[in-house]
Amino acid sequence: MKIRSVLLAIGCCCPLVWSQHTYQAGPVDMEVVQRGDSEFPVGFSAFSLEGHFVWCGSAIRAEEDGRYYLFYSAMESGPGQPPFVDAWLLGSKIGVAVSDSPYGGYKNIGFVYNKDGYTPDRSSWDAQTVSNTHIKRFNGKYYLYYCGSVDPGEDARIKGTLSKRDRIQQNQKLGVLCFNSIKELLEGKYTCNEQPLLIPRSRVKPNNVLEPSPEGTAVKPDNLIMVNPAVVYCPTNRKYFLYFKGNVYDPGWRGVHGVAISDEPAGPFRVLDDNVFEFETGTAQKLNAEDPYVWYHRKDRCFYAVFKDFTGGFTQGKPGLAIMYSKDGLHWDLPEHSLFMNKEIILKNGEHVDVDRLERPQLFLDENDDPIVLYSACSITPLNQKKDGSSFNIQIPIVRQQNAPHTILN
Repeated sequence: MKIRSVLLAIGCCCPLVWSQHTYQAGPVDMEVVQRGDSEFPVGFSAFSLEGHFVWCGSAIRAEEDGRYYLFYSAMESGPGQPPFVDAWLLGSKIGVAVSDSPYGGYKNIGFVYNKDGYTPDRSSWDAQTVSNTHIKRFNGKYYLYYCGSVDPGEDARIKGTLSKRDRIQQNQKLGVLCFNSIKELLEGKYTCNEQPLLIPRSRVKPNNVLEPSPEGTAVKPDNLIMVNPAVVYCPTNRKYFLYFKGNVYDPGWRGVHGVAISDEPAGPFRVLDDNVFEFETGTAQKLNAEDPYVWYHRKDRCFYAVFKDFTGGFTQGKPGLAIMYSKDGLHWDLPEHSLFMNKEIILKNGEHVDVDRLERPQLFLDENDDPIVLYSACSITPLNQKKDGSSFNIQIPIVRQQNAPHTILN
């Protein structure tokens, strides 16, 4: 399984010089075992939790003790619990695990946010479910970005009809927990917004919509929902960029992405009106991205984004993970080879295992801003209707290889 990115050497004259890097995804230290109708991971490179679905997974090295902390979301599983397709909306909670290595071996510490899971709770805007963990450290402080939601209730203003699940789904917004150390977080010493960090500015949908916008409202990229936060600091303008996903219907459902900008990592953020990560196909359709992870490479002086390619349209191949790049973080391009990773894992014995889900990619970068580990939510078999907790976070080592640069004429 090969991963490719194209690194741009930004210059002041033409032609542009590009350096093609090849990344080899290393084998994972785990085995696959069959239990019932599902396959489960066992081993160093996979984090799972008994009695729970595990999803998301964003890791950071703590400055205070040098250990690695994985922030994940999880939902209780079992015969009496909802299937995965509903579980993540009805009661996802945020937990923390720790390891001495970024490559795996994570041991669970416990849950730190929305600990009551499925218990009905309308005490705050994020009281019912929290997910999409994304951990960052800026200026000596930790910022845990996430999306959260609460059931607005059957008396909410609704055009058409919505189930409890769909009311919660359409009520998703972005938040952030701020804390000085992992120890303080575990002790419950964090600050969070009493109000969401960001909420959708437009709520446009033909029917079955929560709190619809007035007729004629222009659709924004932050339409209906705000999920999948990805935050990066831009050193050229000293701004913080927060990328997110919204939903539009033109006429069918399509995921879109936008960006908000702030002087501070905890906001306030100003949302721009233009879509990002969007590419024309030459037909009436546009390519759908999902789950972007964005970082700035200081040596290359450009941004990269790794994301889920639903259909293989970005890579002109099979569905998997793809990569794009940007000079300014706002205008994005696809490299010649945009495949980042196939939907498979390689075991230590050399066996290639196709997986059904490889999503919410998060990277662990070295001191040179190069990725060395991919963290991803994973399921080997189809997951939506399962109740058996067969999802997990996988940690895939990445090795970079340098190839010769080549020139592209403008």
